Amino acid sequence: MGDGPGEGVGTVVGQEQELSSVVESDDLVEADDDLDDVIDDEEDDDEEDLSNLEEEGEIAADYIEGLLDIADLDGDIDMDVEGDRAVVSVVGATLDELVGDDGEVLEALQELTRLAVHRRTGSRARLMLDVGGFRAKRRADLAELGRSIADEVSRTGEPKKLRPMSPFERKIIHDAVALAGLRSESEGEEPNRRVVVFPAG
Repeated sequence: MGDGPGEGVGTVVGQEQELSSVVESDDLVEADDDLDDVIDDEEDDDEEDLSNLEEEGEIAADYIEGLLDIADLDGDIDMDVEGDRAVVSVVGATLDELVGDDGEVLEALQELTRLAVHRRTGSRARLMLDVGGFRAKRRADLAELGRSIADEVSRTGEPKKLRPMSPFERKIIHDAVALAGLRSESEGEEPNRRVVVFPAG
C-alpha cells in the first residue's frame, strides 16, 4: 500500500506547499542579507583589529625610539603585524646591552613597552619586541631543542623536564614537540615555570 505508481505523490506535493507557506521567498532573501551583514561585520572587525595592532606598533616604536635616544644608542625600528600581535624590531647596530644575558633585558623592555602601549590605548597589549634579531635566532634554536628533546623522549620513553623558560620560549618548545607527535605541559609558577615533555601514548 502506497507503493503503487503515483501513490504518495500528493503527500509530497502537500508537504512542499506547507513548507513554502512556512518559508516565504522574502524570508530567504532577508536571510541572505543577514548573512552578507555578518560577513561584512567580520571583515570590518578584521580591519579594526589590524588598525588597532598597527596603532600599538606605532606607540611602541615611539616609546623605543625615545629609549634609544636617552641611552644614546643607534638602531632602526621596523614595525609589522604577525597573526594577532604587533611586532616591533630594533635593527642595525649591535645592541647587546638591550638584550642582556639570555634575553632578560629584552623581556623587561618588552614589558615596559607593553605598559606604555596600555597607558595610551587602555587595552592590554600582546606586542612582541625584538632587538638585533635575538628572538628570531632564539626561535630557531628553541625549535631545534624541542625536536631534539622529543627525539630523546621517544627513544627513552621517559618524560623530560626542561629548565625554566619565558612564555615565549615555552610556546616554541610546545609547538616543536606537538609537531613531533608528542605531548608537553607547563608546570610550576613564574619565573620558574618549565616545560615537561611526555612520551607518546
